[in-house]
Amino acid sequence: MAAIVAAAAAALVAVSVGVSPAVADTGPRLDVAPADLAASLTCSAGIDNATQDPVLLIPGTTLTADVNFDWNYERAFAAVGRSYCAVTLPNHGMSDIQVSAEYVVSALRTMADRAGRHVDVVGFSQGGMITRWALKFWPDTRGDVDDVIGIDPSNHGTLDAFAICATGCAPSIWQQRTGSRFLATLNAGRETYSGINYTQVYSVQDEVVVPNLPPDASSSLYTGPGRISNIAVQQICPAHVADHLMMGTIDPVAYAVVIDALDHAGPADAARIDRAVCSAPLMPGVDPVALPANELRFNSQVATSLAGAPHVAVEPPLQPYARS
Repeated sequence: MAAIVAAAAAALVAVSVGVSPAVADTGPRLDVAPADLAASLTCSAGIDNATQDPVLLIPGTTLTADVNFDWNYERAFAAVGRSYCAVTLPNHGMSDIQVSAEYVVSALRTMADRAGRHVDVVGFSQGGMITRWALKFWPDTRGDVDDVIGIDPSNHGTLDAFAICATGCAPSIWQQRTGSRFLATLNAGRETYSGINYTQVYSVQDEVVVPNLPPDASSSLYTGPGRISNIAVQQICPAHVADHLMMGTIDPVAYAVVIDALDHAGPADAARIDRAVCSAPLMPGVDPVALPANELRFNSQVATSLAGAPHVAVEPPLQPYARS
């Protein structure tokens, strides 16, 4: 009888905050120390009691949040008064993504609590994919999220990782290899969830997330009840040249798609994008004078992370919660 009463009480609490009882499930316990989770998140002004949905920025593999975003997206958002937070994943995103996902779970919960409203997620590469692991295994976070926007996300992995991991590689690169156990688990069943908008913007010239060619681009999503928009920047600007690293830092077309998703109900719509963006050299926020120094900082961190990250011989095992 006590168990029935407890379950009923939990359901009543869930309904009272606008979340279905199923979504109120908080998923597995977070094993990362709370102090480490808190320290990983940095936020702009305006997060508390926000007047519009704040944005969570998640960097790509090999990168910290500042090197990925403080010279582009953060500057662009600050210029228009859009509040944001950025989360730095452990070891520059080179560690087990299952552990890194705990940082995303904590960030979503913290931001939703502070803002008192939904959170929009903008992530690059691994950062565009990792939120989906959080949503899959920590169901309460689904009620915190409105938009999941991936810039060249590694949703279905990359063939490049086979060569990189031939003699061992970082855990997260194993997990982003096409056909990995991690990705098979992530994409099993539904890829999206009801009530969440998914925008995946990618370049057909991506040399890191390979292959990224429609109709089966690695970045694209296909299943589940979420609203999905898969957009190649070449759909908007057919002659557009953009590689992987450009897409996550300076590309004006990718930025235009991100903003379209943030500013409209539902996912982005390529038809709404002003084609004048095709002639723009850089996305808003990027200072042309500081560009060479920032690109050097960015590329140096990528190279240092790849060279210095500990290698493992096999893909990390799935966590117990992901095996059922």
